[in-house]
Amino acid sequence: MAQNEQTTETTGAPQKKGGSKVVIIMGVALLALGGAVAYLLLGKAAQGNAAEQPKVVLSKQEQYLPMDPPFVVNFKDDQSMRFLQVGVSLMSHDAAALASAKEAEPVIRNAMVMLFSSQDYTILSDAAGKQKLQAEALASVRKIVEQRLGRPGIEALYFTSFVMQ
Repeated sequence: MAQNEQTTETTGAPQKKGGSKVVIIMGVALLALGGAVAYLLLGKAAQGNAAEQPKVVLSKQEQYLPMDPPFVVNFKDDQSMRFLQVGVSLMSHDAAALASAKEAEPVIRNAMVMLFSSQDYTILSDAAGKQKLQAEALASVRKIVEQRLGRPGIEALYFTSFVMQ
């Protein structure tokens, strides 16, 4: 290659046009090389960020967390004082989410007591009212777990007992 460069330097003006083509080709090659290096470096940085985030390990089998003891609340009806006892279990395939819910149990229990005691007896008397309450309770638990864990994690909330008096 050194001989080719010497040959191009010894000749006259027509070789300069070829020299400018070489400069252009070299410039394009440098840009391509720079782009490849940037791609590799940014790819490594993105992989590094992905490696820093913990992988979520999901179990194939459902895992449950019973919220014991059952919730007991009172609420007013038009005619008298009413009582509600609700047994609740949380379900997830994510053990970390259930562990987070267990750690936040006092916060979750407080949210459930506030939610259950604000209900209307006539609404809870039919299945649609119970399903709505179940959805609201699940949303409340997911919010609490997400604040602590960074993801909702809890997939379902079940009423294991439901007694109104």
